[in-house]
Amino acid sequence: MIIIATNATYFLASLFLDPRSSYRETRPVPPEEQIDNALAHYNLDPREPVIVRWWHWLTDIVLHWNWGQSPTGGSVNAEVGYRILVSGQLVLLATVLSVVVGVGLGVISALLQYQITDRVLQAISIILFNMPTVVAALLLVFGAIKINDAIGFRLFFVTDSSSPDVSGLFPTIVDRLAHLVLPTISLTLLGYVGYRLTQRALLLDTINADFVRTALTHAQAVRRHALRASLIPTATSVAFSIPAIFTGAVLTESIFGWHGMGGTSR
Repeated sequence: MIIIATNATYFLASLFLDPRSSYRETRPVPPEEQIDNALAHYNLDPREPVIVRWWHWLTDIVLHWNWGQSPTGGSVNAEVGYRILVSGQLVLLATVLSVVVGVGLGVISALLQYQITDRVLQAISIILFNMPTVVAALLLVFGAIKINDAIGFRLFFVTDSSSPDVSGLFPTIVDRLAHLVLPTISLTLLGYVGYRLTQRALLLDTINADFVRTALTHAQAVRRHALRASLIPTATSVAFSIPAIFTGAVLTESIFGWHGMGGTSR
């Protein structure tokens, strides 16, 4: 499926995208022949048939693992390698927080079934579950800007993944963590909902099982038996949810200017 999707994307991009447009925006506009010669360096020469360009692109990947060059002239391999590490920081932290928050709130909801706390958490989950990633990220950006303006200094970083004027190991780590706050909150808010709903339903089913009801106390029943049994499907679902988190991260990174897989070329 990945191979089919990647090759289909190549042909769709060749049909509907015009690489000449970047050169036509320069002043003065270079001649068409000069533009075509420049595009030939990137295997985008429109004078060659699409099938020939596709074959060169495919053989470079299969035989040499060379994904070509970026619009700025850098290696795509190096660019992707760097961006995966940057996105991995965001996705890993958001995944851990989503699981912890989702499972914790799911247990609380199950223990307080149909009480006011459970109903409030359920209402919030339904709202967040149906909220697009772009909307949630933009709301956080606008809220952070309002807070920064109200307190008179920049408490939250709403764009970029690091500050250019920071140097040294410890200051760099602190600066990166500060830039991680908003995009991590955005991904966690949208990611924890599935774990909360799943954990609540599983725990409610497990609490009523015979092996749980024979426990000495209610606390032991939940902690030692029901929770352990209901965590197994939740832990299994984490592996299947990681691709979805990466999808959300692409949109989140675009909004927050995070230089990961969803960011623009540097």
